[in-house]
Amino acid sequence: MLFAVLIYGGQFVTVRHAVINGLSPHDLVALRFIVAGSIFLPIVLRRGLADLGGLGWGRGFVLAVTGGAAMSALGNIGMTLAPASHAAAIQPGMVTMVSTAGAVLLGATRLRPPLLAALLTVSVGLALIALGAKPGADLPSPWKGQLLFACAGGIWGIFIVLCQKWQVDAISATAAVAVLSALYYLPVYALFLEPRIFGAPLVPVLLHAFNQGVLNIVVALLLWTQGARTLGPGLAACFPPLIPVAGTLLAMPFLHEFPSGWQMVGSALVVVGLFGLALVQIRGLKPLR
Repeated sequence: MLFAVLIYGGQFVTVRHAVINGLSPHDLVALRFIVAGSIFLPIVLRRGLADLGGLGWGRGFVLAVTGGAAMSALGNIGMTLAPASHAAAIQPGMVTMVSTAGAVLLGATRLRPPLLAALLTVSVGLALIALGAKPGADLPSPWKGQLLFACAGGIWGIFIVLCQKWQVDAISATAAVAVLSALYYLPVYALFLEPRIFGAPLVPVLLHAFNQGVLNIVVALLLWTQGARTLGPGLAACFPPLIPVAGTLLAMPFLHEFPSGWQMVGSALVVVGLFGLALVQIRGLKPLR
């Protein structure tokens, strides 16, 4: 679980590093789903292409938008406008808030005072991160990036709620997202988004392709799934709040991004609120029907 946290937290740092060193946000999305789509295509074919392994094409495309290329593109574009540490706090914060709200609406949990307190803590933390952002030469519009991070996290939260509502297992969901994202995104990328990967140095492209398509989609998923199965839902729920911590800490040495005092307080509140939501989940959540 800790290695998966490191991969997920490091994702924000590697994307930010890539976009300030010549690759576009769209290049990274394309690399992610060229690799991941190729890896998961045999799984989809084996389980049945006609109904997308029992998931259905309609549901598959909805998941591919909310958890696939469209979501990744929003977050990556945000990296050109705001620091990676902001993404590391805002996206997971919004994911948890939206997925928790979805759980309440679907009857998986009740809106009790501890849950409200945790949600309020996350909200205040996100507000402090936003208010503490200052434009710079390389980050002229951080608030726009923060808005994109919030949108990316929000639709990812919808993806999680839908997976729970439709009872989709992790491998089926990831396979559908990887293959269908490649199907709808790569033609748009090739025709309209000025691909740079063929003109960029080969080694960085291969490294980012491995990171995007293998580490973040395959390895982290398998580690997270196995870790959650081994530890049980109680202990496993304590690990998602560590992703903002990992992203913020990694951004300091690798990107020289040092949060302001208010942003540090905001990030700390997000982590505390996410731990609070994890505790509520341990004590009160029941399976969605």
